[in-house]
Amino acid sequence: MADFFTYIATWSGIVYVAFVVDVYSRAIVGWSAATAKRAKLVLDALDMALWRRDRAGTPAGAGLVHHSDAGSQYTSFAFTAHLLDAGIDASIGSVGDALDNALMESQIGLYKTELIKPRKPWHRLADVELATAEWVDWFNNHRLHTSVGDIPPHEHETNYYAQHQPQPAAGVNA
Repeated sequence: MADFFTYIATWSGIVYVAFVVDVYSRAIVGWSAATAKRAKLVLDALDMALWRRDRAGTPAGAGLVHHSDAGSQYTSFAFTAHLLDAGIDASIGSVGDALDNALMESQIGLYKTELIKPRKPWHRLADVELATAEWVDWFNNHRLHTSVGDIPPHEHETNYYAQHQPQPAAGVNA
């Protein structure tokens, strides 16, 4: 799981948008938008990701690692405690190291290129939130990704979980 945020200029001020991405499938599993760059922005995105995974029957488990940059939102006590409560290990990139943040930089670039730039000017937070929700749905369910076999992330995840269903325990024949 990787996490990152960006900002968008609107007529009413700056809007920050945070994303949580499943590194395996490239699916955006959580996101949040706010007018302040505080820990709540990234906590809300993480909560959405955890809710989505739990609802899909694929909850966060042992061995899950959350990677982010070294921003104060990600190094806050509240965020770290939230990761620990969810059983997720934290991995924070070093300042100025672009290699460990390459996936998220790519995701943010797609978001800005496919949604933000073509539809500007943006007026307020609610406009960005609605458009982002629509884009994330399209991104996860319809956009083809070469990194996962030229299929959408949702289809890639569905295929994976269909092949990795737990096998029933062998019973004793009576």
